[in-house]
Amino acid sequence: MKYAMFLGCNIPARVTQYETAARAVLRQVDVQLVDFREFNCCGYPMRNTDQKTFLFSSAVNLALAENAGLDIMALCKCCFGSLKEAQHILKEEGDVQTEINRLLAQRGLKYSGKPQVKHFLSVLYHDVGLDAIKSKITRQYESFKIATHYGCHALRPSKVTQFDDPVAPVIFDKLVEVTGAVSVDWNDKLECCGAPILGVNDDLSMNLTGRKLAGGRKADADFLCSACPYCHLQFDTVQQMMVSENGDDPLASVLYPQLLGLCMGIDEKTLGLQMNQLDISNITSFFDLGVENVE
Repeated sequence: MKYAMFLGCNIPARVTQYETAARAVLRQVDVQLVDFREFNCCGYPMRNTDQKTFLFSSAVNLALAENAGLDIMALCKCCFGSLKEAQHILKEEGDVQTEINRLLAQRGLKYSGKPQVKHFLSVLYHDVGLDAIKSKITRQYESFKIATHYGCHALRPSKVTQFDDPVAPVIFDKLVEVTGAVSVDWNDKLECCGAPILGVNDDLSMNLTGRKLAGGRKADADFLCSACPYCHLQFDTVQQMMVSENGDDPLASVLYPQLLGLCMGIDEKTLGLQMNQLDISNITSFFDLGVENVE
């Protein structure tokens, strides 16, 4: 399996541990990644301001992948949702597609809709498969409760993203459970993390984050788990600010490739555990020491 790796803007600048952990995990399951220096922003910042600019920005990435004969794998759910939205619009609106291809031609590119856009979790669940992941696990967690956070951009609009059932998704939960951890059932699983409104209305943003954290604690979760840089930053960096101000006990967030990578025997430095703002070093205490080299 080979994919064009789409990192977006935020991960290289602020959540580099997500990239290094994801690359390490994907190597374990024989997924090859191709990096394009020519990839640019997914276009999301202009999505609701200037549609042509948004579509052109996304289309450049789609065309580069198409010319290479590769599907795109995104780590960021915002980038994933934006690329999927652009694909949907360019497929449905012929005049728009003609205009975008005119602009692409000026760069020697053309887009005809061939590449698929997938999220990191989708690749692991659908393309790699749970059995293949299990075969790479050498130790499992025990009595470890995880509150999965799906995020908004992967699930909605569902007819565009086609990621999972938008009302009762299961992909993330099953990927967590393959590690031996328990994915808890909690009422706030599908609620927004609060990141989109940060910087516009900080009180509302932190209120949304606080509700998520309270919901996770009520479900008796030991950790939150995310697979999106924006959501992770909200649960990690922003929560650290909230803890400093309010003195609340944190409910730390672990990125999914960090959670899985430890089960595969990947070292903590490669997974970037020390780069999370909230301390997650106690995660290894949840391993079942009696279960090694799981087949």
